[in-house]
Amino acid sequence: MARLSGILLHPTSLPSRYGVGDLGDQAIAFCDWLQAGAQRVWQMLPLGPVGAGNSPYMSFSAIAGEPLLISPDRLVEAGWLPAAALEQVPDFNPHRVDFAAVRAYKERLFVQAWAGFQVHATAEQRTAFEEFCAEQATWLEDFALFMTLKAEFGQIVWNRWDVGFAQRDPAVLAAARQTLAEPIALQRFLQFVFFEQWQQLKTAANERGVQLVGDVPIYVSFDSADVWANRELFALDPDTLDPAQMAGVPPDYFSATGQLWGNPVYDWETNAQTGYHWWINRFRHLFTMVDWVRIDHFRGFESFWAVPQGEETAINGDWVPGPGAAFFEAVQGALGKLPVIAEDLGIITPEVEALRDRFQFPGMKILQFAFDSGSGNPYLPHNYRSPNYVVYTGTHDNDTTVGWFNGRSPEEQQRVIRYAGYAGPDGIQWDLTRMAMASVADWAIVPLQDCLGFGSDCRMNVPGQADSNWEWRCLEGSFAPWMADRLRELVDLYGRWG
Repeated sequence: MARLSGILLHPTSLPSRYGVGDLGDQAIAFCDWLQAGAQRVWQMLPLGPVGAGNSPYMSFSAIAGEPLLISPDRLVEAGWLPAAALEQVPDFNPHRVDFAAVRAYKERLFVQAWAGFQVHATAEQRTAFEEFCAEQATWLEDFALFMTLKAEFGQIVWNRWDVGFAQRDPAVLAAARQTLAEPIALQRFLQFVFFEQWQQLKTAANERGVQLVGDVPIYVSFDSADVWANRELFALDPDTLDPAQMAGVPPDYFSATGQLWGNPVYDWETNAQTGYHWWINRFRHLFTMVDWVRIDHFRGFESFWAVPQGEETAINGDWVPGPGAAFFEAVQGALGKLPVIAEDLGIITPEVEALRDRFQFPGMKILQFAFDSGSGNPYLPHNYRSPNYVVYTGTHDNDTTVGWFNGRSPEEQQRVIRYAGYAGPDGIQWDLTRMAMASVADWAIVPLQDCLGFGSDCRMNVPGQADSNWEWRCLEGSFAPWMADRLRELVDLYGRWG
């Protein structure tokens, strides 16, 4: 890893008149701002279609893209949507994403764009669509059918569908593909548009010297096309098809009952018998979209906490061995050296560290975790024994730096100020940004909220809170030249040119 710095911002948080950030002009403007600030990394959250709670970590697919990120302006530019369709836009909240309202609005535009494509698409566009469908068929056909059936069954979870659909009876599914051909085709079209627009954005970012960092959640949502179509890879009850074992983490300092996520854990023996085929395809696809990936809950590959079905908390679980080095050897054997960042937070054992280090994956350091114990705290920059880390002021799961600092007692605040050696006039967020930039860690990543100096009302996620997460948006004009100048100055000062 070259010595670089960058910004954490999920695309849904970009400014847009359409209620949610998208892959259009504001995404390009953000890349321009990153280039002006000498920021060489744009990190984001998972990009799949969100399910329960609008969480990008609970997606209907491990591979498909979120249609809400499609830019309506680009649909007009392509010739599939009349400009008049965008004249009357609802008065969306510019600060928060109202997912239900935005989805209802955009889905009407998508139906109109699909009709426009069928009438107005050029021969070149039709060929590109057909080639996309053929090349992506291994996942696209199941996903398009899954999303169509979700709508037909009133959005209930797949194992509560009529038995022929839940059990994937070939005759039943073949008949559904005939009778539901039009909505299935719409789902294919939306994925085609998403990936066309995404590749345009990736090209623009890379041309500006910006690398994109994606996110791979180790677990997938139970209510997903992946589990429905590949149930043999997951630990499911053979009768009910519910998860036989659920993922989570055990009780710890932060939670007396642990965290019960509800995702099904993997049947790793069956995955190994397939040569980890599903996983290799997942990584292969993602590496066409981004330059690096962060593996969320990396420790689960060494050992994972499995909770029996029926439990309401994560207390009664067991540590079960994960696939370990054999998994990464298989993926690396198929794809080459992996540009992977290991999210190694939480309960980390020497075995987890050994697995991370065996493949030379950089780990993570969070400055907000650094000040609640003594000088030996591993998140304090002077304790980084290697540059092979990515240091963050905070992540999407943390409060903003301003909110975090304001929530500390005066004594705890002084501990931070004493370590920094100064209390800069520009706010604690720039003090921690400077600390990250000055560290030996190869990469330093700062959430955009910290650049803007925003408080707790602008944090992205509160773990364990069911509602009002993932909604924060920045306003047009947020990418201020003075912030780019400040970041460039720190890059120059601490040699983060790469």
